[in-house]
Amino acid sequence: MQIHQSAEDYLEAILVLQKQKGAVRSIDIAVYKNYSKPSISRAVSLLRENGYILVDRDGYITLTESGKEIAEKIYERHELIQDWLIRLGVPEEVAAEDACKMEHDLSTVTFQKMKEYILNTHS
Repeated sequence: MQIHQSAEDYLEAILVLQKQKGAVRSIDIAVYKNYSKPSISRAVSLLRENGYILVDRDGYITLTESGKEIAEKIYERHELIQDWLIRLGVPEEVAAEDACKMEHDLSTVTFQKMKEYILNTHS
């Protein structure tokens, strides 16, 4: 399944907000990502059209199975990479930014090997 980085970022944001708040609306994503409401509206529309999210009549957003699968994959990558960078001595804010860049471009094989190494080295 091919999906753009920006869509992955939105799906990850929805997952994080669901964990924090329970219910998510477009305005929550706009505030969280510091994006304009029109940008979020367009992204939500595209995510819905592609079957990654559902939006109920009150504007609450939920991830579909495929959306949740992508969001969880990206979130796991982000968390593991960020934690690893912090352990290496990278400042937390920089680690978060770098993890966001790295989480999208690593192959599944490379991420799996990184994960095995990190978990075996720091367990």
